[in-house]
Amino acid sequence: QVQLVESGGGLVQAGGSLRLSCEASGTIVSVNAMGWYRQAPGKQRELVATISSGSRINYADSVKGRFTISRDNAKNAVTLQMNSLKPEDTAVYYCNANLRRNYYTRSRDYWGQGTQVTVSS
Repeated sequence: QVQLVESGGGLVQAGGSLRLSCEASGTIVSVNAMGWYRQAPGKQRELVATISSGSRINYADSVKGRFTISRDNAKNAVTLQMNSLKPEDTAVYYCNANLRRNYYTRSRDYWGQGTQVTVSS
């Protein structure tokens, strides 16, 4: 069984910072891309940032220059540092990992349970 456990959400004023962390645990052979997505009320889930196993990074235009994604391959962990937060960043943030559990199955996406980020104006 694979689990993605997230931490670090909360309530912050506009202009503040939060740090989200996620660690994948269980039987894992390899981890490809990891990333963060978010879903605001009434909206579709959208990409925030992803980082490949080779550390190639992709950010949504709306967070470029404010958010920083990083990963620790030894811990199968990914972190999202969020600075200069805006009310429009309010959403449930989900950790994602594309990983392989064993040599008999293909890689697939796994998701965390989600963590709430609320930015007040």
